[in-house]
Amino acid sequence: MSTATTAAPRPSSLRGNRLPRWTPWATAAGSVVVAVVIGVVGDLHSRVQWGLIAALLFILGTYGVTARVEGRRQAKDRVVTSLVWVSFLIALVPLISLVWTTVRRGVKVLDFYFLSHSMGVVADTEPGGGIYHAIIGSLEQVGLATAIGAPIGVLTAIYLVEYGRGGLARAVTFFVDVMTGIPSIVAGLFILSLMLIFDMEPFGFAGSLALAILMMPVVVRSTEEMLKLVPNELREAALALGVPKWRTILKVVLPTSIGGITTGIVLAIARIAGETAPVLLLVFGNPFINTNPFEGAQASLPLYIYQQYANSAGSGAAYDRAWAASLTLIAAVMILNLAARGIARWKAPR
Repeated sequence: MSTATTAAPRPSSLRGNRLPRWTPWATAAGSVVVAVVIGVVGDLHSRVQWGLIAALLFILGTYGVTARVEGRRQAKDRVVTSLVWVSFLIALVPLISLVWTTVRRGVKVLDFYFLSHSMGVVADTEPGGGIYHAIIGSLEQVGLATAIGAPIGVLTAIYLVEYGRGGLARAVTFFVDVMTGIPSIVAGLFILSLMLIFDMEPFGFAGSLALAILMMPVVVRSTEEMLKLVPNELREAALALGVPKWRTILKVVLPTSIGGITTGIVLAIARIAGETAPVLLLVFGNPFINTNPFEGAQASLPLYIYQQYANSAGSGAAYDRAWAASLTLIAAVMILNLAARGIARWKAPR
């Protein structure tokens, strides 16, 4: 009678040593402590220098510990991952600092009175006044720019994706690329030259035209990418059923990509909402409420911020109003971006 013996399984030789999951956190904590010590001993007063030293020590420490335990190949992988995280945190620092500074200084005078009153007869050196006239101006100017730029941008993208062939399509693509990088002041100067030719005074709609010029290439590019994501099988199926091409675009292609197109338009609105240079040249600013964008100077939020800060000398009531208006503008842009994300999720293909 023979007895069967079962040998214990041997550990696989393909799996090497592994660091614990808490190693990156311990390395980061140690890097911060060493950076603080170096900063104190070396009399470094800038916290930015402390942070950069800590980031460098974290990367070097990650490579040294990982190379010793897991090998040089895995160490290189962890170093690249650490570089990505460090770059992300470095990019996050100025954003958090900007938002924190704006909130801390903007809440001093930001209330319902500030949002519901204009400057009127309030001097820049006096307390009081608000941004109601600037909110109206921004809404009308950006709204008119959207009514002009969004349809033209969407139709241009449809032409480039669905119909564009040959030299004309290449020329349109080239000029869209050029317009994407055009400075905002150039768009303002272009409209200003037309106003000088026709001897026209500053008015809100002139600013809308300049903003529409800045908006169109953004809408074209975003819409073009969304239309390219629509599967060709959908187009071919509709055409095989005898549906005309224009009806295929209207009933199949656009409904499929409407979420991405709407998101691109909303992001383009957020991009032009903070433009100051064209408005400064063409709209000129107005402390009183002007609800007619086709006649007379008009205010806007970016222009209001510039004028208040320019007249504040770094302190006083105008200084506080500039920060409060900045906080309002940031909140508006943030709401637009959240709306774009919501629309993208709502209209995402299931």
